[in-house]
Amino acid sequence: MSFKEEVYTLIRTIPAGKVATYGQVAALVGHPGAARAVGMAMKTNPDAPRTPCHRIVGSGGSLNGYSAGEGLKTKKEILLKEGVFFKGNRVDLTKSLWEKQVPEAPKSKYSKWIKK
Repeated sequence: MSFKEEVYTLIRTIPAGKVATYGQVAALVGHPGAARAVGMAMKTNPDAPRTPCHRIVGSGGSLNGYSAGEGLKTKKEILLKEGVFFKGNRVDLTKSLWEKQVPEAPKSKYSKWIKK
């Protein structure tokens, strides 16, 4: 499965009323640090609204890049209809962040020798 397919598959599991950050999605598909690549995948999403790219936001809850309708205004309207909480123009991540956890990295066979 390609990176984009992994991202799209994961994003389809984010429930209405919740959001994920670009960095969170990157980490969940096994590519921490690839937040910009997630953004590019969102930009070329071929299957909206089945793949709800509007549920992906910046790390501080900022609304970034949205090409449907009137852009960010439309993105905010959709998120509000879905029950996402806002503080001004930013998503309130304390209330609306999707709680999917990043899996722990597998332990190395050398872990017992690594100081913590």
